[in-house]
Amino acid sequence: MFKFSLKRYGWLCVLGGEVAYFVCLIGGFIPLRSTRGIELHHALFETLPGFIWINTSSVIIGAIEIFIISWIFAWFMVWMLNYSLIQKEIK
Repeated sequence: MFKFSLKRYGWLCVLGGEVAYFVCLIGGFIPLRSTRGIELHHALFETLPGFIWINTSSVIIGAIEIFIISWIFAWFMVWMLNYSLIQKEIK
């Protein structure tokens, strides 16, 4: 029976999370939105613990937090997917 690999799924989640994180960071500097939209964008990033906008150390801390959150998400998803693939024996 096929089982999902935590290692592979975890690293794919980390890759996706970090790419999305940095794309969103770059998007905070592009003035394609209204002033209120940019303020909301910055406020959403500041929900990450220890994140302060335009601060190098907080960007690194945010990347570490995304890394940890991605692994937690991967662990949960692999557990849920593998558990759903278990066939119950009918007696």
